Amino acid sequence: MSLLVLAAAAAGHLSFADLHLSPVALDLGIFQIRWYSLAYIAGILVGWWYLTKLIAQPGAPMTRQHADDFVFYATLGIILGGRIIYVIFYDPWMLATPLQVFKLWDGGMSFHGGALGVVIAIWWLARRNGLSMIRFLDYVACCSPFGLFFGRLANFVNGELWGRVTDVSWAIVFPSGDAGPYPRHPSQLYEAGLEGIVLFAILAYLFWRTQARYKPGLLLGVFLVGYGAARFFVEYFREPDVQLGILSWGLSMGQTLSAPMIIVGVWFIMTAEKRRVRVEPIAGDASVS
Repeated sequence: MSLLVLAAAAAGHLSFADLHLSPVALDLGIFQIRWYSLAYIAGILVGWWYLTKLIAQPGAPMTRQHADDFVFYATLGIILGGRIIYVIFYDPWMLATPLQVFKLWDGGMSFHGGALGVVIAIWWLARRNGLSMIRFLDYVACCSPFGLFFGRLANFVNGELWGRVTDVSWAIVFPSGDAGPYPRHPSQLYEAGLEGIVLFAILAYLFWRTQARYKPGLLLGVFLVGYGAARFFVEYFREPDVQLGILSWGLSMGQTLSAPMIIVGVWFIMTAEKRRVRVEPIAGDASVS
Protein backbone atom coordinates (compact mmCIF):
# COMPACT_ATOMS: atom_id res chain seq x y z
CA MET A 1 0.00 0.00 0.00
CA SER A 2 1.44 3.39 -1.00
CA LEU A 3 2.13 6.16 1.49
CA LEU A 4 -0.49 8.32 -0.21
CA VAL A 5 -3.15 5.68 0.33
CA LEU A 6 -2.05 5.22 3.93
CA ALA A 7 -2.15 8.95 4.50
CA ALA A 8 -5.70 9.04 3.17
CA ALA A 9 -6.62 6.19 5.45
CA ALA A 10 -4.95 7.75 8.49
CA ALA A 11 -8.16 9.52 9.39
CA GLY A 12 -9.55 6.16 10.46
CA HIS A 13 -6.67 5.46 12.87
CA LEU A 14 -6.09 6.66 16.39
CA SER A 15 -4.23 9.94 16.61
CA PHE A 16 -1.52 10.19 19.24
CA ALA A 17 -2.73 13.69 20.04
CA ASP A 18 -6.11 12.27 21.09
CA LEU A 19 -4.41 10.39 23.93
CA HIS A 20 -3.49 13.75 25.52
CA LEU A 21 -0.13 12.45 26.69
CA SER A 22 2.69 14.80 27.63
CA PRO A 23 6.41 14.09 28.11
CA VAL A 24 6.19 16.28 31.22
CA ALA A 25 4.81 14.51 34.29
CA LEU A 26 4.93 17.58 36.55
CA ASP A 27 5.62 21.19 35.64
CA LEU A 28 6.81 23.17 38.66
CA GLY A 29 7.60 26.30 36.71
CA ILE A 30 11.27 26.58 37.53
CA PHE A 31 11.85 23.02 36.35
CA GLN A 32 9.97 20.08 34.88
CA ILE A 33 9.82 16.44 35.88
CA ARG A 34 9.59 14.26 32.80
CA TRP A 35 8.17 10.77 32.44
CA TYR A 36 11.45 9.72 30.82
CA SER A 37 13.32 10.50 34.04
CA LEU A 38 10.64 8.89 36.20
CA ALA A 39 10.84 5.74 34.08
CA TYR A 40 14.53 5.35 34.88
CA ILE A 41 13.90 6.00 38.57
CA ALA A 42 10.99 3.53 38.67
CA GLY A 43 12.99 0.86 36.86
CA ILE A 44 15.90 1.18 39.28
CA LEU A 45 13.77 1.29 42.44
CA VAL A 46 11.41 -1.54 41.50
CA GLY A 47 14.35 -3.60 40.25
CA TRP A 48 16.18 -3.01 43.53
CA TRP A 49 13.07 -4.03 45.53
CA TYR A 50 12.73 -7.24 43.48
CA LEU A 51 16.43 -7.98 43.90
CA THR A 52 15.99 -7.91 47.70
CA LYS A 53 13.26 -10.55 47.31
CA LEU A 54 15.51 -12.74 45.18
CA ILE A 55 18.48 -12.63 47.52
CA ALA A 56 16.24 -13.56 50.46
CA GLN A 57 16.06 -17.07 48.95
CA PRO A 58 18.60 -19.82 49.79
CA GLY A 59 21.95 -19.66 48.05
CA ALA A 60 22.00 -15.93 47.32
CA PRO A 61 25.31 -14.69 45.83
CA MET A 62 25.24 -11.37 47.71
CA THR A 63 24.04 -9.73 50.91
CA ARG A 64 21.53 -6.91 51.28
CA GLN A 65 24.43 -4.48 51.67
CA HIS A 66 25.88 -5.61 48.36
CA ALA A 67 22.49 -5.11 46.72
CA ASP A 68 22.18 -1.61 48.16
CA ASP A 69 25.66 -0.67 46.99
CA PHE A 70 24.88 -2.06 43.56
CA VAL A 71 21.96 0.33 43.06
CA PHE A 72 24.29 3.33 43.25
CA TYR A 73 26.91 1.93 40.87
CA ALA A 74 24.29 0.54 38.50
CA THR A 75 22.63 3.95 38.24
CA LEU A 76 25.93 5.50 37.20
CA GLY A 77 26.55 2.65 34.76
CA ILE A 78 23.11 2.99 33.15
CA ILE A 79 23.38 6.75 32.70
CA LEU A 80 27.01 6.93 31.55
CA GLY A 81 27.01 3.73 29.50
CA GLY A 82 23.62 4.39 27.93
CA ARG A 83 24.52 7.90 26.86
CA ILE A 84 28.09 7.22 25.71
CA ILE A 85 27.12 4.24 23.54
CA TYR A 86 24.16 6.15 22.10
CA VAL A 87 26.41 9.01 21.04
CA ILE A 88 29.07 6.68 19.60
CA PHE A 89 26.81 4.33 17.64
CA TYR A 90 23.58 6.22 17.04
CA ASP A 91 24.34 9.95 16.95
CA PRO A 92 28.08 10.76 16.71
CA TRP A 93 27.14 14.06 15.09
CA MET A 94 26.09 15.19 18.56
CA LEU A 95 29.78 15.67 19.35
CA ALA A 96 29.71 18.74 17.10
CA THR A 97 27.76 20.43 19.91
CA PRO A 98 29.23 18.80 23.03
CA LEU A 99 26.77 20.41 25.45
CA GLN A 100 23.99 18.41 23.78
CA VAL A 101 25.58 15.23 25.11
CA PHE A 102 24.67 16.28 28.64
CA LYS A 103 21.00 17.01 27.87
CA LEU A 104 19.71 13.62 29.00
CA TRP A 105 16.19 14.98 29.39
CA ASP A 106 15.96 15.26 25.60
CA GLY A 107 16.26 11.47 25.30
CA GLY A 108 18.87 9.43 23.50
CA MET A 109 19.93 6.44 25.58
CA SER A 110 21.15 3.06 24.39
CA PHE A 111 19.99 -0.02 26.28
CA HIS A 112 23.06 -1.90 25.07
CA GLY A 113 25.26 0.84 26.55
CA GLY A 114 23.33 0.88 29.80
CA ALA A 115 23.70 -2.90 30.03
CA LEU A 116 27.45 -2.58 29.50
CA GLY A 117 27.58 0.03 32.26
CA VAL A 118 25.77 -2.32 34.64
CA VAL A 119 28.16 -5.17 33.79
CA ILE A 120 31.11 -2.92 34.61
CA ALA A 121 29.45 -1.95 37.91
CA ILE A 122 28.92 -5.61 38.81
CA TRP A 123 32.51 -6.47 37.86
CA TRP A 124 33.74 -3.74 40.18
CA LEU A 125 31.56 -4.83 43.10
CA ALA A 126 32.26 -8.53 42.62
CA ARG A 127 36.01 -8.00 42.45
CA ARG A 128 36.08 -5.70 45.48
CA ASN A 129 33.94 -8.03 47.61
CA GLY A 130 35.05 -11.45 46.40
CA LEU A 131 31.66 -12.33 44.87
CA SER A 132 30.78 -14.46 41.87
CA MET A 133 30.27 -12.06 38.99
CA ILE A 134 28.28 -14.51 36.88
CA ARG A 135 25.86 -15.36 39.69
CA PHE A 136 25.54 -11.65 40.49
CA LEU A 137 24.63 -11.09 36.82
CA ASP A 138 22.06 -13.91 36.97
CA TYR A 139 20.15 -12.15 39.74
CA VAL A 140 20.37 -8.71 38.17
CA ALA A 141 19.17 -10.12 34.83
CA CYS A 142 15.92 -11.16 36.52
CA CYS A 143 15.34 -7.54 37.58
CA SER A 144 16.23 -5.84 34.30
CA PRO A 145 12.83 -6.26 32.57
CA PHE A 146 11.35 -3.68 34.95
CA GLY A 147 13.59 -0.96 33.57
CA LEU A 148 12.90 -2.06 30.01
CA PHE A 149 9.14 -1.99 30.57
CA PHE A 150 9.03 1.47 32.13
CA GLY A 151 11.52 2.83 29.61
CA ARG A 152 9.46 1.69 26.62
CA LEU A 153 6.30 3.14 28.13
CA ALA A 154 8.14 6.45 28.51
CA ASN A 155 9.17 6.26 24.86
CA PHE A 156 5.50 5.88 23.95
CA VAL A 157 4.40 8.77 26.14
CA ASN A 158 7.11 10.91 24.54
CA GLY A 159 5.81 9.96 21.10
CA GLU A 160 9.29 8.81 20.04
CA LEU A 161 10.85 5.68 18.57
CA TRP A 162 7.62 4.95 16.74
CA GLY A 163 7.16 2.12 14.29
CA ARG A 164 7.06 1.81 10.54
CA VAL A 165 4.15 2.87 8.37
CA THR A 166 1.36 0.29 8.39
CA ASP A 167 -2.34 -0.17 7.80
CA VAL A 168 -3.08 -2.45 10.79
CA SER A 169 -6.20 -1.44 12.72
CA TRP A 170 -4.27 -0.56 15.90
CA ALA A 171 -1.84 1.77 14.13
CA ILE A 172 -1.34 5.24 15.59
CA VAL A 173 -0.73 8.54 13.82
CA PHE A 174 2.15 10.10 15.76
CA PRO A 175 2.92 13.84 15.87
CA SER A 176 3.98 15.54 12.67
CA GLY A 177 7.64 15.82 11.74
CA ASP A 178 9.71 12.79 10.85
CA ALA A 179 6.73 10.56 11.63
CA GLY A 180 4.66 12.29 8.95
CA PRO A 181 0.87 12.08 8.78
CA TYR A 182 0.94 8.29 8.45
CA PRO A 183 -0.39 5.52 10.71
CA ARG A 184 2.46 3.60 12.29
CA HIS A 185 3.10 0.56 14.46
CA PRO A 186 3.17 1.46 18.19
CA SER A 187 6.45 -0.45 18.38
CA GLN A 188 7.25 1.04 21.79
CA LEU A 189 4.36 -1.01 23.21
CA TYR A 190 5.50 -4.14 21.37
CA GLU A 191 8.88 -3.77 23.07
CA ALA A 192 7.32 -3.05 26.47
CA GLY A 193 5.35 -6.28 26.17
CA LEU A 194 8.14 -8.52 24.90
CA GLU A 195 11.21 -7.06 26.63
CA GLY A 196 9.32 -6.21 29.80
CA ILE A 197 6.34 -8.46 30.57
CA VAL A 198 7.18 -11.63 28.61
CA LEU A 199 10.88 -11.65 29.48
CA PHE A 200 10.13 -10.99 33.16
CA ALA A 201 7.61 -13.87 33.23
CA ILE A 202 10.12 -16.31 31.70
CA LEU A 203 12.91 -15.36 34.10
CA ALA A 204 10.58 -15.37 37.10
CA TYR A 205 9.39 -18.86 36.25
CA LEU A 206 12.96 -20.13 35.89
CA PHE A 207 14.08 -18.52 39.14
CA TRP A 208 11.13 -19.47 41.36
CA ARG A 209 10.06 -22.79 39.82
CA THR A 210 13.29 -24.42 38.68
CA GLN A 211 16.89 -24.85 39.81
CA ALA A 212 18.12 -22.30 37.24
CA ARG A 213 19.70 -19.99 39.81
CA TYR A 214 22.09 -22.77 40.85
CA LYS A 215 23.49 -23.02 37.32
CA PRO A 216 25.69 -19.92 36.97
CA GLY A 217 25.06 -18.08 33.73
CA LEU A 218 21.74 -19.74 32.84
CA LEU A 219 19.48 -16.86 33.84
CA LEU A 220 21.91 -14.37 32.31
CA GLY A 221 21.92 -16.36 29.08
CA VAL A 222 18.13 -16.51 28.94
CA PHE A 223 17.96 -12.76 29.45
CA LEU A 224 20.50 -12.06 26.70
CA VAL A 225 18.75 -14.36 24.23
CA GLY A 226 15.30 -13.13 25.25
CA TYR A 227 16.10 -9.45 24.99
CA GLY A 228 18.23 -9.84 21.87
CA ALA A 229 15.58 -11.88 20.06
CA ALA A 230 12.74 -9.55 21.10
CA ARG A 231 14.66 -6.45 20.02
CA PHE A 232 15.81 -8.06 16.77
CA PHE A 233 12.20 -9.02 15.95
CA VAL A 234 10.58 -5.70 16.86
CA GLU A 235 13.13 -3.80 14.79
CA TYR A 236 11.26 -5.07 11.72
CA PHE A 237 8.27 -3.02 12.91
CA ARG A 238 10.20 -0.06 14.33
CA GLU A 239 11.27 2.86 12.16
CA PRO A 240 15.08 2.84 11.83
CA ASP A 241 16.91 5.78 13.35
CA VAL A 242 16.56 8.62 10.88
CA GLN A 243 20.28 9.48 11.01
CA LEU A 244 21.28 5.87 10.30
CA GLY A 245 18.53 4.08 8.42
CA ILE A 246 19.15 0.47 7.44
CA LEU A 247 22.87 -0.21 7.47
CA SER A 248 24.76 -1.47 4.43
CA TRP A 249 24.59 -5.10 5.63
CA GLY A 250 20.77 -5.02 5.72
CA LEU A 251 20.18 -4.67 9.47
CA SER A 252 19.32 -1.74 11.72
CA MET A 253 21.77 -0.63 14.38
CA GLY A 254 19.50 -2.16 17.05
CA GLN A 255 19.64 -5.53 15.30
CA THR A 256 23.38 -5.26 14.79
CA LEU A 257 24.00 -4.69 18.50
CA SER A 258 21.49 -7.39 19.51
CA ALA A 259 22.99 -10.18 17.40
CA PRO A 260 26.12 -10.56 19.59
CA MET A 261 23.90 -10.61 22.69
CA ILE A 262 22.01 -13.59 21.31
CA ILE A 263 25.21 -15.46 20.46
CA VAL A 264 26.75 -14.82 23.89
CA GLY A 265 23.46 -15.72 25.57
CA VAL A 266 23.27 -19.06 23.79
CA TRP A 267 26.83 -19.82 24.92
CA PHE A 268 25.97 -19.04 28.56
CA ILE A 269 22.91 -21.30 28.40
CA MET A 270 24.78 -24.19 26.80
CA THR A 271 27.63 -24.04 29.31
CA ALA A 272 25.62 -23.30 32.46
CA GLU A 273 25.31 -26.93 33.56
CA LYS A 274 29.11 -27.30 33.56
CA ARG A 275 29.42 -24.39 36.00
CA ARG A 276 27.08 -25.89 38.55
CA VAL A 277 28.90 -26.33 41.84
CA ARG A 278 27.89 -26.52 45.46
CA VAL A 279 26.51 -23.07 46.22
CA GLU A 280 27.63 -21.52 49.49
CA PRO A 281 25.38 -18.53 50.26
CA ILE A 282 26.91 -15.17 51.12
CA ALA A 283 24.23 -14.67 53.78
CA GLY A 284 22.69 -17.44 55.92
CA ASP A 285 23.98 -20.90 56.73
CA ALA A 286 22.36 -23.19 54.21
CA SER A 287 24.38 -24.70 51.39
CA VAL A 288 22.58 -25.67 48.20
CA SER A 289 23.82 -28.51 46.03
